[in-house]
Amino acid sequence: MSQNSKNELIVDVRDASLAYRRTRHRVSSLKQTAIDTIKKRMAYEEFFALSGVSMEIKRGETVAVIGRNGAGKSTLLKVVARVLPPTTGRVIVHGSVAPMIELGAGFNPELTGAENMVLYGTLLGRTPAEMRARIEPIAEWAGLTEHLDIPVRAYSSGMVARLAFATATDNTPDLLLIDEVLSVGDEDFQERSRARTEQLMNGGCAVLLVTHDLATVRNMATRAIYLDHGVPKANGKPEKVIDRYLADLHK
Repeated sequence: MSQNSKNELIVDVRDASLAYRRTRHRVSSLKQTAIDTIKKRMAYEEFFALSGVSMEIKRGETVAVIGRNGAGKSTLLKVVARVLPPTTGRVIVHGSVAPMIELGAGFNPELTGAENMVLYGTLLGRTPAEMRARIEPIAEWAGLTEHLDIPVRAYSSGMVARLAFATATDNTPDLLLIDEVLSVGDEDFQERSRARTEQLMNGGCAVLLVTHDLATVRNMATRAIYLDHGVPKANGKPEKVIDRYLADLHK
């Protein structure tokens, strides 16, 4: 890989904020809600799930996002994945994206494992022909060869996770988004998914990782971001960011 490709910017987030609108008062029934809405008696306020987030991720970097539950970590992933548009600021992503945000999202439970593999891969930007040619290798890696012709509704949650992860990581995207996926499933799946993620990183994939596992952050991340109520409190070397987070956690 050339030095220029190593410095290639994959993610560029500038002062991004995301606000939700919520009502200020409670109502007793759906009927009352409809009446108050028609009569314009509903009062709203903005709730910022993210506020003033800026970051860059270059090819080959792994950036981990840490923080308490409700800190805005998964929201940030969804903004970068372009599932949610930012209220203010800008988010630019260059190249292909493999979002490991909700494993199995986009699957049709009535379709078989093989059919969902083609569907999911198509949603990620590959052609149906490419996906049909990769069914057997993907199924073998996921340990699902004997279950390809079974509807996904009959799969366990672990089987769905393996199928989704294997499909999304079958080739090297420019950006891999991971939301707690490395802690899902049995020990064998966790180990294999970590190994494949490291393989993608070594292949030049940029990674944005959300996790509560601080050991994973120490071992895999090149940088870390600490979010608190949607606001970035620290951004830099993983050990320093973790120290800041733990200090706040034990106050």
